[in-house]
Amino acid sequence: MQKNCIFLDNNATTKVDLEVVEAMLPYLTDYYGNPSSMHTFGGQVGKSINEARRQVAALIGADESEIIFTSCGTEGDNSAIRAALLAQPEKRHIITTQVEHPAVLNVCKQLETQGYSVTYLSVNLQGQLDLDELEASLTGNTALVTIMYANNETGVVFPIEQIGLRSKEHGALFHVDAVQAVGKISMNMKTSTVDMLTLSGHKLHAPKGIGALYVRRGVRFRPFIIGGQQERGRRGGTHNVPGIVALGKAAELEMLHLEEATTREKRLRDRLERTLITTIPDCEVNGHPTQRLPNTTNIGFKYIEGEAILLSLNQYGICASSGSACTSGSLEPSHVLRAMGLPYTTLHGSIRFSLSRYTTDAEIDEVLAIMPGIVERLRALSPFRSDDAGWLKERELGVRS
Repeated sequence: MQKNCIFLDNNATTKVDLEVVEAMLPYLTDYYGNPSSMHTFGGQVGKSINEARRQVAALIGADESEIIFTSCGTEGDNSAIRAALLAQPEKRHIITTQVEHPAVLNVCKQLETQGYSVTYLSVNLQGQLDLDELEASLTGNTALVTIMYANNETGVVFPIEQIGLRSKEHGALFHVDAVQAVGKISMNMKTSTVDMLTLSGHKLHAPKGIGALYVRRGVRFRPFIIGGQQERGRRGGTHNVPGIVALGKAAELEMLHLEEATTREKRLRDRLERTLITTIPDCEVNGHPTQRLPNTTNIGFKYIEGEAILLSLNQYGICASSGSACTSGSLEPSHVLRAMGLPYTTLHGSIRFSLSRYTTDAEIDEVLAIMPGIVERLRALSPFRSDDAGWLKERELGVRS
């Protein structure tokens, strides 16, 4: 198993902080009681869950009673969307965007088969929403507006508070998938227009398999997972105590590191993309130049395949991700980049680099030393570098170079 690598895929997952590991370990060994039990051995575990709830609430500026622990971001998104619809059965319209995570998009597509109408808002070439399109889509029949805080592929940040205000004017609930934004952007739910917000532990240096859903006090909520009375009857199932304790500790650490880490990550990110664009011809940043998460850059390298770039980087122990995915032997472009209207020459060669507080200057230096050679070699193998029309034709036919 490869241990030493340059990990620039932190929007996919993050390294678990050692302090987080230390905080959760006792709950895998010594404090293994069920927090729902009546005895003291279980009760002391319940106190630890309450502390974790306080820590998570503090990170997003919420009240402890507004935090529901979940298994992941996908569960949080599903729970929020279905709860909003159950609370307003007379309304049958949902608004989302074309660039959401599948945890939102696929739920909306399923709901369309059940008689709901869904508006998928478009984005421009820089990945930004048109608030006038949102305004025109809102009606008295709109039950829910569900829009991500920041895009996981491009890092583009949406104007959440403005969206929330417009949603409220039409009586719609507002859910935000903030999985990529929590811990990278300062938040205060006490002054926010957000009704429900999803977060996931493994995006902020906690383990996989734990997340949380914020539900504003007063918002009617019907549980997605029905069982016992855990989480005040809002989410059944025995608590994942080690995961909850870990998420609480990670939230506490994110608050401590937020300003310093985001400033540092932005500096490294800017140096990475600025140098790549300067030293490698025919490449550009996908997304808005400034309204992005501080740790994320998505760069399109024209005339080559993102998959080939990733395989080449992997040989050097460098982990990144592509805006493209292989499906049944043909390369399908990212739905996010396609919605932005990027040309095929850029679309297929787009790579996302996402940093964390563990990313070092030396690691960025190594990527910068290796990337120009990779791109030059791959372009030398591509017959389409100077023939945009030929490239486009081949891509439309599903033929790989």
